[in-house]
Amino acid sequence: MQKEYIHIVLADDDEDDRLFFTDAFSELKMSTKVQTYNDGVALMDYLNQEDAILPNVLFLDLNMPRKSGIECLQEIKSNSKFDNIAIAIYSTSSSEEHIEETFVLGANIYIKKPNDFNALKKVLSDVITINWQYHTSGLNKENFLLRM
Repeated sequence: MQKEYIHIVLADDDEDDRLFFTDAFSELKMSTKVQTYNDGVALMDYLNQEDAILPNVLFLDLNMPRKSGIECLQEIKSNSKFDNIAIAIYSTSSSEEHIEETFVLGANIYIKKPNDFNALKKVLSDVITINWQYHTSGLNKENFLLRM
């Protein structure tokens, strides 16, 4: 059965960032369903449910309590059940170390959180309209960091 929407999941411990994110999607003229989780444990509990509807794109904050974005990324990449999820690291950090580590661990794209609402809408629209099958086959470090 074909879904009529793009399923988006965000894991981020910052309530304001979650609200900013869902507001941006509500203003975009795209058919999306957005779910948010406030930490990595809640995210992985959801993803590991038998009847979980897996997201098309998962936005993952790096610095979360209980289970970090890095730990979630490692867990997701070690389970073939999650092979079709595109993973966008969504973080305030733009350190080379974080970018390198998440690239090596298999994330699809790295986004530094914009603090401007219009920039956020643009970046989310860009990420959602990427043809992920093509993008992941040609993945390299130069196109990993989404620059605004």
